[in-house]
Amino acid sequence: QVQLVESGGGLVQPGESLRLSCAASGGIFSIYVMGWYRQAPGKQRELVATITSGGRTNYADSVKGRFSISRDNAKKTVYLQMNSLRPEDTAVYYCNARLTDTVGYWGQGTQVTVSS
Repeated sequence: QVQLVESGGGLVQPGESLRLSCAASGGIFSIYVMGWYRQAPGKQRELVATITSGGRTNYADSVKGRFSISRDNAKKTVYLQMNSLRPEDTAVYYCNARLTDTVGYWGQGTQVTVSS
């Protein structure tokens, strides 16, 4: 019904930047909350950042001041600008879109690797 297509992941050196994108498709008209989650090897999936349709944002403490989430409601796309990347940011990043309190969707995930 709803598909999320992620892009922008890759391999970068510490201190560099990446910009992730996630576009939703499938005939929906609106998405209440869009966000990014990540999962590193041996760890649980964790919240990175979320943004509501009105532009209200929320960030994990570990990324505050370095990451910035934004969205284009017309394009149904969410972005994650990641600056000052650290090796501990290495993970698979997943896009999430929530239509209601009970209906949500996940993207396939994109690998982000920070290494020298």
